Amino acid sequence: MNNSQSVLEYFMQLPTLVKAVWLISIVLFILILGLILYLKILRIYLRKNEKEQIKYQKIYEENLINYLYAGDDVNEISEEQQLFINKTKIEILNTFNRKVLISVMSKLVNDISGEIAVSIHKFYYETGLINYSLKKIKARKWEIIASGIDELTQFEVKQAHNKIEKLIKHPHKEVRNQAQLYLVNLFQFQGLNFLNNLEYQLSEWNQIQLLEILQKFDNQEITNISNWLKSNNISVVMFALKLAKVYNQFESKDALLDLLKHPNEEIRVQTIDVLSYFFDTECKEYLKSNFNNSSKSEQIAFLKLLENTGDASDENFILENINHPNFKIKLASLKILKEINPTKFNNLEISESDTASKRIVEFINNN
Repeated sequence: MNNSQSVLEYFMQLPTLVKAVWLISIVLFILILGLILYLKILRIYLRKNEKEQIKYQKIYEENLINYLYAGDDVNEISEEQQLFINKTKIEILNTFNRKVLISVMSKLVNDISGEIAVSIHKFYYETGLINYSLKKIKARKWEIIASGIDELTQFEVKQAHNKIEKLIKHPHKEVRNQAQLYLVNLFQFQGLNFLNNLEYQLSEWNQIQLLEILQKFDNQEITNISNWLKSNNISVVMFALKLAKVYNQFESKDALLDLLKHPNEEIRVQTIDVLSYFFDTECKEYLKSNFNNSSKSEQIAFLKLLENTGDASDENFILENINHPNFKIKLASLKILKEINPTKFNNLEISESDTASKRIVEFINNN
C-alpha cells in the first residue's frame, strides 16, 4: 500500500508533459494488448470456420454426387432424391450451410454440362435456393446484390430478367456489371438491349467479357447494331464497333461511314479500322480530302486501310506522302506505292543525304 502511495505521489509531482506521455503510453499498451487478443481470437475463429467449411464441402460434394446418380430420369425426382431435397431445405436455413452448398454447386455447374447440369439446376429450384438468391437482389448492400445476380446467372434463372434489368442503372459499378453479364449469358444478343438506354460508361474490361460470352454461343440471332453505332454513349459506340468487326456486320456500313465525322478521335480511328477489315473503298475519297486535318492516329489507320484497298486511283495521294515527316506514314506510303506501282517505286529518286528514306526502301525491298 505504501509503495503504491509513494508511486502515486511521485507521479503527481512529475511535470504535466511527462504525466501526459505516461498516460498515453499506458493507454496505447492496453490497446495493443486488446488488439493482440482480438487478432488471436479472430485467427482461431477463422481456422475453425475454414475447417468447418472444408468438412461441409466434402459432405455436400458426396451428397450431391449421390443425388445425381440416385435418379434415372432428369425430368423426374426419385424418392431418394426427394429425401435429400427435404433434408437440404432444413439445412439451408442456416446461412453458413447455404453458402457452402451454393459454392459446391457453382463449382460443379462450371465443370460439367448436359443432363448433370440440368439436374443441379433443378435441385437449385426444388430446394428453394432460388428464393434466397432472389431475396439477395433486393438487399441494400451492393455486394449482396451482386452475389445474388451471380447465383441467378450460374443457375440460369431466366424469370428474374425484369428484376435484374432494372439493376442496369444501379449506382454501384459491380452490380451493373453483374446485371449485364446475366442478361448476355442468358439471352445472348437479345440481352444487349440494355445498350439502347445505357447511361453509364461500359468499361473496356466489361466489353471484353460480354464479347467472350457472346462468342460461346453458336447459331444465335444477331441484332442490328446500327442504333448502337449512333448512340450518344461513347462506350456503347466503341462496343458496337467491336461487334461490327467480330460479327461482320456489313449491313451497318452506312452507320460506320457516318462515324468518320464523329467528334471523338478514338471512335474515328476504330471506325477506319473496321472499314479496313471490311475492305471498304467508299470511305477513301472522304478520308483523302480530310487527311491533312486528321490526327496522326487517323492518318496511320487510313494508310493501313489503303494497304488493303489501294489501287491506281490512290497513286497521286500516296506520292504526296512518301516524304511525310512521320516515320510510320512515310513507311506505309512507300509500301503502298510498291504494291500499286512497283515500277515507280523502283525508280524513285532519293537524294544521297536522305538516309532515312534509303533505309525504308531497302527494308521494304527485303521484306
